[in-house]
Amino acid sequence: MASEDCQDARIARIAAAIRAIPNFPKPGILFQDITTLLLDTRAFRDTIDLFVERYKDKDISVVAGIEARGFIFGPPVALAIGAKFVPLRKPNKLPGEVISEEYSLEYGKDKMEMHVGAVQAGERALVIDDLIATGGTLCAAISLLERVAVHVVECACVIELPELKGRERLGDKPLFVLVDAA
Repeated sequence: MASEDCQDARIARIAAAIRAIPNFPKPGILFQDITTLLLDTRAFRDTIDLFVERYKDKDISVVAGIEARGFIFGPPVALAIGAKFVPLRKPNKLPGEVISEEYSLEYGKDKMEMHVGAVQAGERALVIDDLIATGGTLCAAISLLERVAVHVVECACVIELPELKGRERLGDKPLFVLVDAA
């Protein structure tokens, strides 16, 4: 019970450190700003600690971070659990040979890329990002990794926007979220 109380306190601290900014980047959007979380060293540490506690014994060899904010949370988690960090980037940001996955946005398409050889068939991966909204980016990351026979164990996000039903798009892929921004 004490550990649950401790975890609840950490989750509450994380949620309180995230700033909601109305009408950004356009009217009608309530932007979940994690920069204030990063300024709060205790809440930022709590965020990393909660992810590490969840994944330290899951035999994960790859933490794949989605550009750009997955690059903030992914590396410290990877280091703490003894996994490598693999950046999943926007097009034309990685030097060398890449594989890519195209995915649909609300208006148009985008692409995600990863270095060829960054992961090996049979590795176990965690995909990490700051937020899940519609789930399109996480689905693209999962597809990209699974195309090269990597087993995606779970996806992890700091924030979920449950009204956008991104979790449903992931199908049977588990999703761990610290804060619902409902």
